[in-house]
Amino acid sequence: MRFWNYILVLCVVCFAISCRDASTFFGYDTVAKAGKNSLTATEISAAVPKGLTGADSVSYVDSYIDKWIIRQLKLQEAELIFSSSEADIDRMVEEYRQSLLIRKIEQYYLDKDTDFQITDSDIEAYYNNHKSDFRLSSPVVKGYVVTIPEKYRRRDWLVQMMRSPKSEKFAEAEQICLKNNFRLVKYGEWVDYAEFLAHLPLLRSANYDKLLSERDLQQIHHQTSYYYFRVTDMLKAGETMPLFMAKDKIVRILTNRRQGEIIRNNEERIRQNADNNGLVKVYRDSLKIN
Repeated sequence: MRFWNYILVLCVVCFAISCRDASTFFGYDTVAKAGKNSLTATEISAAVPKGLTGADSVSYVDSYIDKWIIRQLKLQEAELIFSSSEADIDRMVEEYRQSLLIRKIEQYYLDKDTDFQITDSDIEAYYNNHKSDFRLSSPVVKGYVVTIPEKYRRRDWLVQMMRSPKSEKFAEAEQICLKNNFRLVKYGEWVDYAEFLAHLPLLRSANYDKLLSERDLQQIHHQTSYYYFRVTDMLKAGETMPLFMAKDKIVRILTNRRQGEIIRNNEERIRQNADNNGLVKVYRDSLKIN
């Protein structure tokens, strides 16, 4: 029986959509009642998404009516239980309304004042003046990892080239690795130590801080490959983080600061205008302060 009731409701909605006023066809527009409130076919027709037809429309209308009934019953129960708190509720509603308006006018100020940019020099200046605010929570490193098959017959020669302090020797070794498709991961910029270690066959749960103190080429043999790696530079946890790692945070700080300035400037403007036009008066003599 309920299914056919909603088929009828759907028909009402369809006619309301096409005729704009279901009451002219059926003689009434009410689809459901909950206490003193009524739900009309016109309201449902406005809520039904465009393009929804057939069983999907019936299901949507069914759900919409059920949710509307529950909402009305909850509101009516709340009005009954909290009738003695009506003044407090009205006050909270008014405070919320005012807060929404304040946020909208502040966003209006911000949208109007788009003529500000945060430059690289602004970011660098803030970083240099607040370095103590930007500390590393974990080590960061520079370096590289090379994976060489144990069967590669010129491995020792290639390792000697990588150990060489001459940059051209390492560049030559790098080209050999690329030519032979040896995996080479090179970090010329700072990277989290954990990301660097992820390229080595190590247990993730262990501590490998001791590897940070070694600047020479290190090796690990695992299965059929040798992993050669070198930490060329390192910053410990607690040291100042590099500028590029702090940049996003600094941009947020400077943006919030600028937005605060825009809002304060507009507050000063509207207060000055109101004072000049005599729209604001403070009767301090009426205050009774002990």
